[in-house]
Amino acid sequence: MTKRIWFQPVSIKDFKDSSVNMDKYLDVEVTEIGDDFVIAKMPVTEKTKQPYGILHGGASCVLAESVGSIAAALTMDGAKKYPVGIEINANHISSPTDGHIYAKAVPVHIGGSTSVWNIDISDDNGKRVCFSRFTALHKTYIT
Repeated sequence: MTKRIWFQPVSIKDFKDSSVNMDKYLDVEVTEIGDDFVIAKMPVTEKTKQPYGILHGGASCVLAESVGSIAAALTMDGAKKYPVGIEINANHISSPTDGHIYAKAVPVHIGGSTSVWNIDISDDNGKRVCFSRFTALHKTYIT
């Protein structure tokens, strides 16, 4: 049995119409929240392609940081702290030209001041597109 890691109960309904700024522009959408993972998807469109017609590596990094930040935020008291990305790396494995890509964030470490997430990105056929590691600082609101 998997242990729930979220600060408070959460469901996919909590993310209906939640995309803002870059996530909204790139059509990032949270599709699943498990006890210890978050999945989001993003379409491969002209917004996310490089000039050669393939998925831009930076778009994969946006999706990875978005899903990692969402997961990190869910582990903390949002009234006291918020996540700030402090490191991301990505290994681009394949280059889709259409469809969607899906990012699954799972924790490597969840501490009081940081968390580290492995993020696996795949295409519609389950083929690995990118593997990323994301580190979030759990920043305290200044009152």
